[in-house]
Amino acid sequence: MTQHDAVEVIIAKRDGGELSDSQIDWVIDAYTKGVVADEQMSSLAMAILLNGMNRREIARWTDAMIASGDRMDFSGLSRPTADKHSTGGVGDKVTLPLAPLVAACGVAVPQLSGRGLGHTGGTLDKLESVPGWRAALTNTEMFGQLESVGAVICAAGDQLAPADKLLYALRDVTGTVEAIPLIASSIMSKKIAEGTGALVLDVKVGTGAFMKDVPRARELAETMVALGKDAGVHTVALLTDMSTPLGLTAGNAVEVAESVEVLAGGGPADVVELTLALAREMLAGAGRDDVDPADKLADGSAMDAWKAMIRAQDGDPDAPLPVARESHVVTAPSTGVLTRLDAMAVGLAAWRLGAGRARKEDPVQAGAGVVWHARPGDRVTEGEPLFTLLSDDEARFDRALASLEGGYDVAPAGTAYEPGPLVIDRIG
Repeated sequence: MTQHDAVEVIIAKRDGGELSDSQIDWVIDAYTKGVVADEQMSSLAMAILLNGMNRREIARWTDAMIASGDRMDFSGLSRPTADKHSTGGVGDKVTLPLAPLVAACGVAVPQLSGRGLGHTGGTLDKLESVPGWRAALTNTEMFGQLESVGAVICAAGDQLAPADKLLYALRDVTGTVEAIPLIASSIMSKKIAEGTGALVLDVKVGTGAFMKDVPRARELAETMVALGKDAGVHTVALLTDMSTPLGLTAGNAVEVAESVEVLAGGGPADVVELTLALAREMLAGAGRDDVDPADKLADGSAMDAWKAMIRAQDGDPDAPLPVARESHVVTAPSTGVLTRLDAMAVGLAAWRLGAGRARKEDPVQAGAGVVWHARPGDRVTEGEPLFTLLSDDEARFDRALASLEGGYDVAPAGTAYEPGPLVIDRIG
């Protein structure tokens, strides 16, 4: 590998230049090995945030991060593979019903997931509220479960794009999280290294999302789709609305319960709609669009796959879920129509109740969260429950209530409400 100097690479990007392939390969390798210091990489990350990268640079940066660790290979499985990645939202429990649903349709789903940070919930945190369930699997266990059950949701191993773990932590504390080249390469390095045949990206847009406006969300989606296609992975992105939280719950155990409702053929209409939209894209990408996932929700086979997936990871799908020790009801301030429910307000409230964490090492409460009893467009009655706040620690209620202040609107009865589309656009 050609040797470079960290300062030379920083200056090239600081001055608006393009980084060469060898500069990118060297700086990622050297940073992973500790040769490039955190302060040097944070300077380079800021230069990338301010001056951007072209498609070639982003693709090479992604390849270099993949090359920092292991690549998985699922070609030995008896069925095709497809995966989904969401950029994170509030009440976004879709991975939970989606993985077993797609498995029930004959496509294997190797879903390597993460934990929550801040107002967005983590899939592993949610599943850990199921008694006995474990997130850490060996590669042998993962492959065996994909062959027998068809779906696995687990933690990524330490050797999957280790450069990304280092850079992700650095971006979080240096104000460079928003750089689209770094977001895209972070997500796609892990997903390409994971070795899935088809990938569907759920790029959230709105108040509760990382991307607040459609043009930025579309730019991120287009960048990630291009990276996937360049790597030979069938990649599609859906831009989906995250102005309003998904479903009727935000938390850990409460979101598992809602996911089970969806698998039982019920559940909130928006969660069902998005689960089916993503399932159809995953099946099409894997060459199995001859199967209608709605049939698998209706006939119980998706629920069977869920129970098998939970049991395979030592969980008890029939055990009662944890319940918070304390609850607090917020009533509707007037009679009328709920016209707005802000996803960020709900997400912050759930976080402050103990459902999320401020730092990676913080514990989470399985039973904490927010349940809302109406969605925008629904009629509400003064004095009737609008939210139920859940926590093991009643001292948390005040800060959660402060998060919800100004986070919803009730208009006079008879006010017309026109919901926007849940799926805003498709890219791919």
